[in-house]
Amino acid sequence: MKATAPSEHKQSQILNRKKVETLNLFESTQLIIKEAVQKLGYNEDMYELLKEPARILTVRIPIRMDDSSIKVFTGYRSQHNDAVGPTKGGVRFHPDVNEEEVKALSIWMSLKCSITDLPYGGGKGGIICDPREMSFGELERLSRGYVRAISQIVGPTKDIPAPDVYTNSQIMAWMMDEYSRIREFDSPGFITGKPIVLGGSQGRETATARGVTICIEEAAKKKGIDVKGARIIIQGFGNAGSFLAKFMYDAGAKVVGISDAQGALYDPQGLDINYLLDRRDSFGSVTNLFTNIITNQELLEKECDILVPAAISNQITEKNAHQIKASIVVEAANGPTTLEATNILTDKGILLVPDILASAGGVTVSYFEWVQNNQGYYWSEEEVAEKLRKVIVNAFERICETSQKNKVNMRLAAYMVGIKKPAEASRFRGWV
Repeated sequence: MKATAPSEHKQSQILNRKKVETLNLFESTQLIIKEAVQKLGYNEDMYELLKEPARILTVRIPIRMDDSSIKVFTGYRSQHNDAVGPTKGGVRFHPDVNEEEVKALSIWMSLKCSITDLPYGGGKGGIICDPREMSFGELERLSRGYVRAISQIVGPTKDIPAPDVYTNSQIMAWMMDEYSRIREFDSPGFITGKPIVLGGSQGRETATARGVTICIEEAAKKKGIDVKGARIIIQGFGNAGSFLAKFMYDAGAKVVGISDAQGALYDPQGLDINYLLDRRDSFGSVTNLFTNIITNQELLEKECDILVPAAISNQITEKNAHQIKASIVVEAANGPTTLEATNILTDKGILLVPDILASAGGVTVSYFEWVQNNQGYYWSEEEVAEKLRKVIVNAFERICETSQKNKVNMRLAAYMVGIKKPAEASRFRGWV
């Protein structure tokens, strides 16, 4: 039997799928923003305004290392759109930080702030470094050097940093202290994610995981799944993943799989999360203590009810999306599922809760911290948790309604909800 060549339409579909899969985070973000802008009825001018950050600063930071040598680090700060208010977003320390990633993440922060109805635009920062190979003193000098380098474009009414990958409350404290030496009168609200004694908020450390937990609960209701007894796989055991595992375990869910950078653990009967938490190191690694480990990719394809990618980007792709066996996928990481994989999961009837919704708990409680700093009045952990739940549930419902009304998947619906606020603010200002 003679094989026939695919039609031109089929060839075009194949080429488009390959193109989507090879896009980087920034390009794929632009692609879905364009679709969201078109769905909302805005013209091309609005897309041109919102497809790129308003500004991005690249800095070079000379640091004296412990051996007295000088090492120069490259850092970035991206500010996407400040039509709504000051920009807001974390600072990550990671060897793979690059300009395109930081730009994409600043756009995502605009979307997160919009869907949670916060008075912010999106910002993001990062330094190319490996904090796992640096001493405490070197990290402090780098943190302070970064603040000096970006001090002219940040501040409590300009751009407000926060913790992100491999940064924490101690690093935020060093950054705040350095900023206070430059501008003594408004330093407390300059940065969020600070230690409690320096004006940090109760519940900030667990905020991202709590936001993911609320999204899991809401998604489970939609699917008719009882969280108690549900089988959950969490890829990633860092800040968000470990707290999430604890919350799920305490809620009676069966956490059947977790992973870190070295590998993954899977047990269909459920893992002892308290045992694993007691033994993990400061970077979230624990699998190196075991011999029966599997790969991260193998873990993603295991049987479960709820799958939570909470590690790095591009984990669920066209290559493995058909093998995903979960009923619900909740993205705690940034960009763990490609656009083509999103379509495959949706076609399979899997409910996907996108990253810009699922991981919005962190920026929401950062906003609470900023408000508390500005008014000088601080809330209890219970008050913070109650306010966070209200914000995330409202955002979840808005996105679900948009998805159903417009017959689009949850990711596109989230982008439509997220892009509307900065678009309208820009329109009222007369920018477009």
